[in-house]
Amino acid sequence: MSSVEVTPLKRKAYERIRFWKTHKTKQALLVTGARQVGKTFIIEQFGRAEYSHMVEFNLVLDDNARLSFAQATSPDDLLFRISVAASEPLVPGETLVFLDEIQQCPQIVTFIKGLADKGDYDFILSGSLLGVELEDVRSLPVGYLDEFAMYPLDFEEFCWANGLVETVFDVVRECFANTSEVPDFIHRRLTDLFHRYLLVGGMPAAVTSFIENNTIDPVRAIQSNIRTYYEHDIKQYAPKENRLTIQEIYRLIPNELQSQNRRFQISSITDIKRFSQIEDEFLWLTQANVALPVFNASAPIAPLRANSQRRLMKLFYSDVGLLVSSYGKKSALGILDGNAAMNMGGVYENVTAQELVAHGFDHLYYFTRKGIGELDFLVETNDGDVVALEIKSGTRFRSHAALDNAMSTPGYDIDNAYVLAETNVSAKDGVTYLPMYMVSMLRNE
Repeated sequence: MSSVEVTPLKRKAYERIRFWKTHKTKQALLVTGARQVGKTFIIEQFGRAEYSHMVEFNLVLDDNARLSFAQATSPDDLLFRISVAASEPLVPGETLVFLDEIQQCPQIVTFIKGLADKGDYDFILSGSLLGVELEDVRSLPVGYLDEFAMYPLDFEEFCWANGLVETVFDVVRECFANTSEVPDFIHRRLTDLFHRYLLVGGMPAAVTSFIENNTIDPVRAIQSNIRTYYEHDIKQYAPKENRLTIQEIYRLIPNELQSQNRRFQISSITDIKRFSQIEDEFLWLTQANVALPVFNASAPIAPLRANSQRRLMKLFYSDVGLLVSSYGKKSALGILDGNAAMNMGGVYENVTAQELVAHGFDHLYYFTRKGIGELDFLVETNDGDVVALEIKSGTRFRSHAALDNAMSTPGYDIDNAYVLAETNVSAKDGVTYLPMYMVSMLRNE
């Protein structure tokens, strides 16, 4: 084991929580996301640094607190119960109350709203969308909660963890804005880190292990454990009648992404013929944030949601490292060297989906039509612009007939067209070519 001291991972979520603390209007904060993405750690870190006092309750592990809070009859009664269970006094104006795994006790959230209104204490709630348990919390009227989702470390955060100074990405952002080449020494470094990111992914435990050991086997062991942990949660939290099918869908994702078109074939699921038979199972996985859906759009025209065909989809893991670790180590070697096998294109699409979702694109689409071809991704900005993305893992990245056909089709509405590939920045005939790591520049925030 290496004796290298690892600095706690810097996360963008810290500044998002600080924004809430500075600008909140008597709202509690709800931090959501899949398990193992670092929610608890970052909230604890924030509480210790930004407050004189913090009391914390994990409503999965602390049975006494959960059972007591569930019996509260009013906001004041809940506050009294919190004060009894707390390990230190509650000091008005100086105390953060952190309730972790809030989906285990959703009935108290309306009382927390009453307490947040008074403003004596700040409240942060955290929950994992493993199943529909949290829906009772999230369906509260607008204004009750300030909510944001945490995801695995994105590529920029991964680079920070590997010692890259933040100013490097200032250069990258400028190159993206000006469609100019990234300086060669930066380009080579980021390309190498991106290949490593494909193997390690962004789960904090995996990233920390990689930084500590600089070997892949402990990382893959952690990733395997996380996948097993997610399957355990399916068994524990999913509706009993759906569990086996949800588990089968989750296990099928790596195989489906090795197919030529990456689309999830409903017929791959045992005894299933139509999407309507398993729609709830897909919904559960995506609500749990352990799978990312990319739906078919019938045309690249805004609003894309109006053209969505939900029965046709691609399905990705929420973390690219979890995907790659499900394949053999020989596949990992090719990815590391930038020579991914033909059937590894799904890895590049997975990391693209992951980055897009982390950067504010809540709804992802793809497009396919006979006579035109297939566009790997379509997204729509808050301004209503349609962005088309082609992902090229090989060397023939300037060959993109589907993109050319779609851009020249009357009535189609593509405002920006990008090809992400193993290349530097360039542009030609309305298409911008970007290095794969520049997917981190596409934002909708």
